[in-house]
Amino acid sequence: MRSKASYKGHPLHPALIPFPFAFLWGALAFDVAGRLMERPALWTTGAHLLVAGIVAALVAAVPGIIDYRHTVPPKSTGKTRATRHMLLNTSAVVLFVVAWLIRGDSANAPGTFVLALQGIGAVLLGIGGWMGGTLVSRNQISVDHRYAEAGKWSEARIDAKPGVPVFVARADELQTNQMKLLRVRVDGASERRIVLGRTESKYVAFEDRCTHRGASLADGALVCGTVQCPWHGAQFDTGTGAVKAGPAKERIRTYEITTKEGKVMLVVGKD
Repeated sequence: MRSKASYKGHPLHPALIPFPFAFLWGALAFDVAGRLMERPALWTTGAHLLVAGIVAALVAAVPGIIDYRHTVPPKSTGKTRATRHMLLNTSAVVLFVVAWLIRGDSANAPGTFVLALQGIGAVLLGIGGWMGGTLVSRNQISVDHRYAEAGKWSEARIDAKPGVPVFVARADELQTNQMKLLRVRVDGASERRIVLGRTESKYVAFEDRCTHRGASLADGALVCGTVQCPWHGAQFDTGTGAVKAGPAKERIRTYEITTKEGKVMLVVGKD
C-alpha cells in the first residue's frame, strides 16, 4: 500500500531507518573496540554515535507511526507484525537511552553494564529491522506497485447514514479495472474500509479486507470482475463476494452501488 508518510511517492520511513541502524550499531562497535584497545578516542566516538543514533531513531519513528496508523491494513497479520516491529524497536531505543544516561560524559569509558545494554539493544534492533523488511517485501507496506492501467492510488473519506445513498465518485472517475479506497464512517461509528471498483459492466463495492490474512484488497488487482489479494493471491468475485480461488475460504462482504446522473452512490448498513 502506498505510504501516507511520503514525498513525491517516496516513503520516508524506509529512507530514514538506515541512519539509526548505522549509528547505534556503530556506537556499540566503537565502544567495544575502545575498551579492548584501551583507546579513549574510540569510545568517545562511540558516545557521539550513540547520541546521533537515538536522535535519528526518534526522527525515523515519526513517519513509521504515521504508516502504522494509516497504511498498514487493520485486523491483519501485517498489523500484528508491525506492532511487534514497533515494540522491538522502541525497546531497543529505550535500552540505548538508558545506556547513554548511565554512561554520562562522552569521555567516560563505557562499563560492562553499559555495553550489555547496548548489545541487547542492537540485537532487538536487528530483529525489529528484519520484521520491517518483511513488512515491505512480503506485506508490501509503503510499496505502490500499481500496474500501468490500474491507475494511481486513490482514496477518500466519506460520512454516511445507514441505508441512505451517498456520493462516492463520478461515473467517469475510474476506468475499467481501477479501484478506489473509501474510508467510510456511518453515523460517526468506527471507520469502515470499502473498495470501490469498476468492472467491464458496472461499478462494484466490497470490503477492503482479504478473509485469509487481512490484506488490503484495494492494493490488489481487479480483472474481469475478480479482485486478487496482493499478499497470497486469494481471489474473490466482486459482485457476490464469493471465493474464486484460495487460500481464503470465507467470502467478502459486498455493498450496494447505484449510478444515476453521472454519480456513483454507495449504500451501507449499520454494521
